[in-house]
Amino acid sequence: MHFELNGEQQQLADAIRRWIGRDYGVETRRAIVHSESGVSPEAWAMMAELGLTALPVPEEHGGFGGDAVAMFAVMQELGRGLVVEPYVATMLGAEFLRLGGGQGALLERVAAGEAKLACALGEQRSRHDAFDIATRAEAVDGGFRLHGEKRVVLHGAEADALIVSARSAQGAVGLGGAANVGNGQGMDGVSLFVVPRDSTGLRVTGYRTLDGLRAANVALDGVVVGPDAVIGRVEEGGAILDAALDYGAGLLCAEALGAMQTLFDMTLEYLKTRQQFGAPIGKFQALQHRMADMAIHLEQARSMALLAALALARSRAGAGGRGADADAGNDADNETRRRVVSAAKYRVGLAARFIGQGAIQLHGGMGVTDELPASHYFKRLAMIELTLGDMDHHLERFMAQPGFREAA
Repeated sequence: MHFELNGEQQQLADAIRRWIGRDYGVETRRAIVHSESGVSPEAWAMMAELGLTALPVPEEHGGFGGDAVAMFAVMQELGRGLVVEPYVATMLGAEFLRLGGGQGALLERVAAGEAKLACALGEQRSRHDAFDIATRAEAVDGGFRLHGEKRVVLHGAEADALIVSARSAQGAVGLGGAANVGNGQGMDGVSLFVVPRDSTGLRVTGYRTLDGLRAANVALDGVVVGPDAVIGRVEEGGAILDAALDYGAGLLCAEALGAMQTLFDMTLEYLKTRQQFGAPIGKFQALQHRMADMAIHLEQARSMALLAALALARSRAGAGGRGADADAGNDADNETRRRVVSAAKYRVGLAARFIGQGAIQLHGGMGVTDELPASHYFKRLAMIELTLGDMDHHLERFMAQPGFREAA
């Protein structure tokens, strides 16, 4: 697929790359990862100054209204630099707010870099099925009371507010299988809430993940929120959840592409400089074949990640930005979005696994050491493949879309 960024997108990408090269090197990242908080206030302030936190936020809430294609350029550069700040978590949360409408004040704080968000969606039994929700929302005087537990909430302990999914009616609870992977089943009775980090009854236990990022387990023990905490409409949050998760998967595909490109480049450079038997090992035909296979995987993943970004941008434009009705855009665009995003997440995951494992093998035993950057790129790629649905999940979801079995 031939694709070029426009002038503004390229300038922003160049600015991010210069910042990472100047202020976010390997040692700086290592120090941030091993710090008590696991994030850098200085780095977050710079990201806000560059306009990254405002990029996808609608203009009426202080943002730039950037679509998924604009975010593609940003995420690719953040993937190159292995940035560990809670950007994906916050931008995914912002997408929930944009789709639901009615959270303008919080969106303005996000755009200004003054608020960080996290999305508390997964549960112990749900694995990759975000519609398998056991957390309950009980209507009470003046709002709702939430009971449940959420697991592996990315940057949950660093967030100022959490986006929480719950069931507030006797809708179909997800089955965790192919029948409930975004094809319209299990969406009934889903509600979405904004829960402030300091809410009474909210317990957040943070920890560091394999790739150096932070996650948390979240317990909601009778947390009470007001009616203004609802994102969209009560019991009608399923379509918003479905669309937002696709948006997040698209961001991860772009980030993985940047990480894969950097890992590929550093592996190629290593083959040119590592000497064995009096010659660079890159002259060995077997290793050249491996690099060629890695290049093919990289280009196929690039095409699919770009296609997903375009499908997300088209779906978002088709929705027309109608607040709580934004999820009810063109059905054909939504079906295309689901199909293309799942295909991209599968193909990018396959490439990430092949390139990551190949790079480690070509670096030899030192490839798995903490001192070598290649090991950190490999770990991040492994975690991206597991986040917001692994390859098996998205393959099942792709096959579950309308028309697939008939066409087959």
